[in-house]
Amino acid sequence: MVSDEVDDFVREIQISPEATFYDFHKIILKCTNYTDDEPTSFFICDENWERENEVTFDEMDENSEDDSYTMKDTKLNELIEDEKQKLTYVFDVMTERSFFIELSEIITRKEIKAAKCSRSEGEPPKQKIDFEDAAKQINLNTDDDLGETFYGDNEYDEEDLDQEGYGIDGEESSYE
Repeated sequence: MVSDEVDDFVREIQISPEATFYDFHKIILKCTNYTDDEPTSFFICDENWERENEVTFDEMDENSEDDSYTMKDTKLNELIEDEKQKLTYVFDVMTERSFFIELSEIITRKEIKAAKCSRSEGEPPKQKIDFEDAAKQINLNTDDDLGETFYGDNEYDEEDLDQEGYGIDGEESSYE
């Protein structure tokens, strides 16, 4: 598991294929020291990290024709079958911040009683950022004085404008 926000952040987790996505969610929170008070989701992704199936914390839309998966009711092996399978874990839904996860190895005949973090490097990104911090991260500064000329030169002569609004340089135009 890695983050696009922190270069040296890495977590490796060993977990049983019979465990639920909720079990996976809990070990991610534990190994990042995140609190369990924010909405989260897993997304099963294709080889290009394009999101396909979502596994939500709670049932989102009972009337949907699409399959819906919840963390407590879905085992990992129901949606993850192959090595190199990619997932994202969205831990900040408001700003779409997430971890990128890739199944590195399936070990057969090894019983894993409880999920554990087997490798922990670097500090995780902050779990929550407010919108002001997010704006700073993407170099938005709402206090900039853009000046009068941002939208163009405000020095024009009204006589240069066609009073009818159709002509160019005083020529008459017709629209039919």
